[in-house]
Amino acid sequence: MDALDVNKISVGYSNNLIIKDLSVAIPKHKITTIVGPNGCGKSTLIKTIVRVLQVQSGAVFLEGKAIHTLDTKEVAKRMAVLPQTAQAPSGLTVFELVSYGRFPHRKRMGRLTQKDYEYIYWALDVTGLNDLKDQPANALSGGQRQRVWIAMALSQGTDILVLDEPTTYLDLAHQLDILLLLQRLNKEEGRTIIMVLHDLNHASRFSDYMIAMRDGAVITEGTPNEVMTCDYLRKVFQINADLISCPHSTNPVCLSYQLCKNNSECKVI
Repeated sequence: MDALDVNKISVGYSNNLIIKDLSVAIPKHKITTIVGPNGCGKSTLIKTIVRVLQVQSGAVFLEGKAIHTLDTKEVAKRMAVLPQTAQAPSGLTVFELVSYGRFPHRKRMGRLTQKDYEYIYWALDVTGLNDLKDQPANALSGGQRQRVWIAMALSQGTDILVLDEPTTYLDLAHQLDILLLLQRLNKEEGRTIIMVLHDLNHASRFSDYMIAMRDGAVITEGTPNEVMTCDYLRKVFQINADLISCPHSTNPVCLSYQLCKNNSECKVI
């Protein structure tokens, strides 16, 4: 069974339809990355998967059950979400913000349990935030705040992590730290990771499965070797790419590229 099945969904804002009749399956226990140019519908798809947006037609199924029929707290026990832009309430420390990830597991007005504390300290440790746990979250740099949000998602302790551009604001070293962490969670704990990335080389290196979108539609999907081809990069991104094999994963990566000179160059033949 797949972790998520998206079945013929149509989604939009007011009268503007962004996605129409889109179907795609997210494999369980794999890292799946959604790529595509700006405005292609990547974030719309993610927001629909996590129920921020309602479908106009079709349905999203979480492990075989229509997600819109499930209780919100029940969904939050199975799927943690890191949105593209997140704002921390004023005055919260890093520890307090990360502890919010335990909310779906707590009884009403209940205190944090020993298990809650274990998840929180583990999340702080793996994201390198132990030394900042007592600092106000709003006083941190953009990269540090991004790690706090990721730690909060991790403390939720779910089998599925959904992350919309998790490396935003991070420098090269911290981007790699986060992606290696997600890869470790997948390989060692079997977590299903679903994310949107702009960096094609990161997407190819760290993914088991890729979904390439353009104009609200899935152009192709499959392994990095199946998606990261010159023909599909022309069709999806309108570029002529020079591809080589990544020394760390053996998956294709883009060494350099040129813009297509005209539309006919950008079609898959």
